[in-house]
Amino acid sequence: MKRIALLLSVLLFAGSYGVQAETTLEKIDKSGTLTIGTRTGSPPFAYVNKNNEWVGFSIDLVEKAILPALNKKLNKQIKLEKKESAPATRIPLLTSNAVDLIAETMTDTQSRRDSVDFSLTFFATGAQFLVKKGSLIKGIQTIAGKRVAAQQGSTNARIIRERAPSAKLLEFPDQPAAFQALTQGQVHAYTNDGIQLAGLRAKAPKPDEWAVVGEFFSYEPYGMALRKGDSDFRQIVNIGLMESIESGRYFEIYDKWFGPKGEVPYPLAPETKRFLQMQVVPK
Repeated sequence: MKRIALLLSVLLFAGSYGVQAETTLEKIDKSGTLTIGTRTGSPPFAYVNKNNEWVGFSIDLVEKAILPALNKKLNKQIKLEKKESAPATRIPLLTSNAVDLIAETMTDTQSRRDSVDFSLTFFATGAQFLVKKGSLIKGIQTIAGKRVAAQQGSTNARIIRERAPSAKLLEFPDQPAAFQALTQGQVHAYTNDGIQLAGLRAKAPKPDEWAVVGEFFSYEPYGMALRKGDSDFRQIVNIGLMESIESGRYFEIYDKWFGPKGEVPYPLAPETKRFLQMQVVPK
């Protein structure tokens, strides 16, 4: 009996081992829904506006670039569902299948590539500081002994620990919490990617009280994160982004959010535009 039980357990294990996990494309095809992880307080990439609408540059890219590529691939209209993500939760959301794609301000780093895959780069910026106007903090060289806020799990926090160990780093779960600490005087500065700080300043009750300072002390290429090894879905995401860059739709979306009349004016540098265009594979 023991031998029979052992044989059965081996067969069951072998059978379960041979079952292929459902791919993301199969999951989306079955449910008819693409579920993304994104932000509620990171203007203008993704945030809830005054009309209680969940909007932003990253969300527009998904709706106007990636969804059309998915619709074409699966030959059906795919719906979009959004779930809130943050630096500390976005990889667990992906690996647990709670979301299919992270579409927000996630820097493509080698350490993160151990856990997830990334699309091509859809935005590039660098780390700076948000301070009270008139602050003596002018960049990373001037934060020694100062209390500096950062988001948990962010590349900015890691760099501060490595390059400015004498600074007093305080980590917060999200951007609103970090900015609140700054407004309440709990910290002297808040570090994040320059474009996010510009967006935060633009949406503050009194923007003129705040300043974004310092040269970039990191390079932050944003990509959309996907589950590791899901190459078919990654290809569709990249096709959608590449087609939007090639057609000019990407630059229309960019201008909507970052142009002179956009939510956060942030001119697209010529070298950044060339880099984006160089990622497009010729047909």
